[in-house]
Amino acid sequence: MKKQFNRMRQLANQTVGRAEKTEVLSEDLLQVEKRLELVKQVSHSTHKKLTACLQGQQGVDVDKKSKKLPLTTLAQCMVEGAAVLGDESLLGKMLKLCGETQEKLAHELILFELTIERDVVDPLYDLAEVEIPNIQKQRKHLAKLVLDMDSARTRYYQSTKSSGLSSNLQPTGAKADHLREEMEEAANRMEICRDQLSADMYSFVAKEMDYASYFQTLIEVQAEYHRKSLELLQSVLPQIKAHQGEFPFLGLFRIAPSASKLKKLKASLDCGVMDVQEYSADPHAIAGALKSYLRELPEPLMTYELYNDWIQASNIQDQDKRLQALLNACEKLPPANNNNFKYLIKFLSKLTEDQDVNKMTPGNIAIVLGPNLLWMHNEGNIPEMMTTVSLQIVGIIEPIIQHADWFFPGEIEFNVTGNYGSPVHTNHNSNYSSMPSPDMEQMERKQNDQSRRPLSVATDNMMLEFYKKDGYDPSISTGITFKHI
Repeated sequence: MKKQFNRMRQLANQTVGRAEKTEVLSEDLLQVEKRLELVKQVSHSTHKKLTACLQGQQGVDVDKKSKKLPLTTLAQCMVEGAAVLGDESLLGKMLKLCGETQEKLAHELILFELTIERDVVDPLYDLAEVEIPNIQKQRKHLAKLVLDMDSARTRYYQSTKSSGLSSNLQPTGAKADHLREEMEEAANRMEICRDQLSADMYSFVAKEMDYASYFQTLIEVQAEYHRKSLELLQSVLPQIKAHQGEFPFLGLFRIAPSASKLKKLKASLDCGVMDVQEYSADPHAIAGALKSYLRELPEPLMTYELYNDWIQASNIQDQDKRLQALLNACEKLPPANNNNFKYLIKFLSKLTEDQDVNKMTPGNIAIVLGPNLLWMHNEGNIPEMMTTVSLQIVGIIEPIIQHADWFFPGEIEFNVTGNYGSPVHTNHNSNYSSMPSPDMEQMERKQNDQSRRPLSVATDNMMLEFYKKDGYDPSISTGITFKHI
């Protein structure tokens, strides 16, 4: 309280004594002073928001920072899940590989955040909380020294007036000398502080380029972090695809492909331009194209006309009689339908040879493909069809796949030479119109067949390429012309 009273008295003395108030800073430095406060506010706000973006705990060592990262927790969860499932399963391998990848990404994130803390966060903190406050503190100290000097000068002038001397004459005596020395000492302290403050403020202006570089560093460090993370992810993608290649038929026909990829594949098949290698790691797209082809035919491959024959055969309880009835229905198929159906069934039978890996038993195949091979002309009640008719269709397709060699004796030679036929039609629902007429010459018909094979041939051959990659002997599988419906 006493200190405040003395300060108020100094101010009063200045007013009473009508002494001029000393200008502390030049106009330029007054502008710098205003800018100091703005820079402090911006730096403080940016530091606070940037710190909030950091996922790791600030100011701790690498090990403690790593334990707090969500990526580290995710990596541990994946690795532990992989241990539970085992490396022999595709999911287990994927979890392990992805867990290791997340752990590497977490390491890159830690290095990134440490660099950001050192080169951006800490300098911004020093600027907002140390450098600028020190200058502002010095500015307040200078204001106090100016007040002290003005007060001392006022007392000295009052002494001059009370001694009766004119303003041009200086008072004499011990008191007057003391007041003059006090005034001069206060002025000297003020000048030293003002010079130091001016130097610090000009230095602040000169270092603005350095302060601006903090934000350039932020972008550069972020770019480097994302570049390394991208390289890491790109390096692991081939390994992921390789693991998928080890299980090429896992969930085949049951896992929906990417809609855009399926659309692209169908369009490329329709126009006769297709790169098999593009789909070599995605059998689900190929299986989806085959299902789409069968489903979008103008009538089912097993025909509307024979629908009742198929259903009646499936209702026969005696197995031998049921198989014979199914065979009779097969023999009633038009030749082109019969050829396509034979090709498809023999292929599906071959697919079941790896059912321990791909889980595609005859029953599973019948469930996912059966509704695409046979349906009612007028489907009527959808729930009823799904519960009753679909089960009957499964009862038709499953035994045919199980006894494929009995229904269709002889070997089918699948084309894995890479010389796939390309359809010339523009829509794979128009296969019927591409059938060669009976009066064609044999050679002309053969050429027509080779140039107008339907979509299912190309997709089947693409799928059989996976067999070749899995170790099937190509010498057993050479060239077949798939007859048109």
